[in-house]
Amino acid sequence: MLSEIRIDNLGVITEASARFDGGLTVLTGETGAGKTMVVTSLHLLSGVRADSARVRVGASRAVVEGRFSVDGGNSHVEKEVARLLESAGAQRDDDGSIIAVRTVNSDGGSRAHLGGRSIPVGLLSEFTDPLLTVHGQNDQLRLLRPDQQRAALDRFGGKAITSLRERYRTHRRRWLDARSELLDRTNRARELAQEADRLQFGLDEIDRVAPERGEDARIVADVLRLSDLDSLREAAAAAHGVLAGYDSADAGEAASALDLLGEARSRVEGSDDPALCELGPRLAEAITVVTDVTADLSGYLGGLPSDPGALESLLTRQAELKTLTRKYAADIDGVLDWADDARERLSRLDVSSEALEKLAAEVDSEATATAEAAGALTAARSKAATKLAKAVSKELAGLAMGRAVLDVHVRDREAGAGDSAPLPVGDRTVHAGESGVDDVEFRLAAHAGAPALPIARSASGGEMSRVMLALEVVLAASERGATMVFDEVDAGVGGRAAVEIGRRLARLSRTHQVIVVTHLPQVAAFADTHLVVDKVDDAAGVVSSGVRTLTDTERVTELARMLAGLDDTETGRAHAEELLAMAHAEREG
Repeated sequence: MLSEIRIDNLGVITEASARFDGGLTVLTGETGAGKTMVVTSLHLLSGVRADSARVRVGASRAVVEGRFSVDGGNSHVEKEVARLLESAGAQRDDDGSIIAVRTVNSDGGSRAHLGGRSIPVGLLSEFTDPLLTVHGQNDQLRLLRPDQQRAALDRFGGKAITSLRERYRTHRRRWLDARSELLDRTNRARELAQEADRLQFGLDEIDRVAPERGEDARIVADVLRLSDLDSLREAAAAAHGVLAGYDSADAGEAASALDLLGEARSRVEGSDDPALCELGPRLAEAITVVTDVTADLSGYLGGLPSDPGALESLLTRQAELKTLTRKYAADIDGVLDWADDARERLSRLDVSSEALEKLAAEVDSEATATAEAAGALTAARSKAATKLAKAVSKELAGLAMGRAVLDVHVRDREAGAGDSAPLPVGDRTVHAGESGVDDVEFRLAAHAGAPALPIARSASGGEMSRVMLALEVVLAASERGATMVFDEVDAGVGGRAAVEIGRRLARLSRTHQVIVVTHLPQVAAFADTHLVVDKVDDAAGVVSSGVRTLTDTERVTELARMLAGLDDTETGRAHAEELLAMAHAEREG
């Protein structure tokens, strides 16, 4: 629900704020006072494109701030709003409400904020979409579009249509993916075959060499070691001889390090001095370390290649690996990664007749499933269309269009030449769109015997407003919680029809917060809250406007003014009081 709005420097409004309660709120005021700017501000909060021409002359920017409360009613909406707030890092106010702000600069720039955080305008639109529905004079034109008429029908059909539409979309996506892949493989068979040959050649070459991960680095280390093999062998043998004793005859009779350590240990352990005896364990540790090092040196010497051709073999292997790294990657690990990717790509490039036949069978299977899902969706829409047409026609009868009949026509859309999604259905080929194979068209017959024509050709501006209102009243029966805004939905009507519009808006306000901009006293009389937009001309001729809430006495005066300017006459006031009493009785009845 929209609980409060503040407007700065938008159109003729310099600074204005208004509080909204539940039920029906009407905004009235003289022509040019700025009533439409209130609707424009709500459009801005809905995320529509900003128009810098709307910024008040002389101001650097216009600011619209709305406070929304999300409590009760629709748990799905509450969860969605909570998700959006979390994703944006936005915070609720202390009372749990959420503040949304839209700023429009005079140079054309625009910014949006939600819960104290700067956000993209698109995210603001996502936030307000389930909370706020604005029906301005331009929004009525949307009802002329087939996609909007289909959306209205689906909305009326509720979960039954929603589930069937999702099932259809799932099969359609699978069908189109498989169809696209089949067309791609068929049309690019030669190109794909060449690519497959190139990949297979590379894999065969890599498999022949059979490299191991890290092998190139290990070979570099081994080559460096073998290049200095004699000096390495000499150093290791000398160290081993010092520790373990020389084996060669010309090495002399020098005692080994192990022998000397052993003798030292015997001497200290044989002493009677406790301090000297304590050195024995430390010498034992030294003997253990020297023994281990001696064994390691022996192993190192044994591991040194004795084959004179070992270095040449390593250099040959290194050359083989370099052949691969020149073609496929910077190192052997990269070469093996390329091979893994190539095998995966090769598995998708199968253009053999068996692979194409298998893919074609998958396309046919998914096409059949998509057609079946589309048929079920069409049947559900046709059933809902009959109910919707009957319900809206009944509402129109109460809106001074008693002889008018709405027909909701559902038909297949045939696929055209070069269609992007031609779906075979029986002996026909239809276009499989994102929302089904159906076109939905609202047709209006002026009376029972008149031909039903598209509403774009048969409905006047006032009739279009009443069709939209009747539609919203019918759709509202299954929905709760959203704020609905109507801008002069009563245009082109008067008399008894105006009273009926007021009555239906009041009925709609039982389940929704309804805000209406109106010029008809018959509609304004049904309001729970009455706001007026005042216009003030200063000495320089500059117009400024503000918004205020009327008391009961002020309501009588405003309604009398709306009754052809009779605010200063007893007759006008009496008529206004009569209107209020009638509306009150209607609401209580």
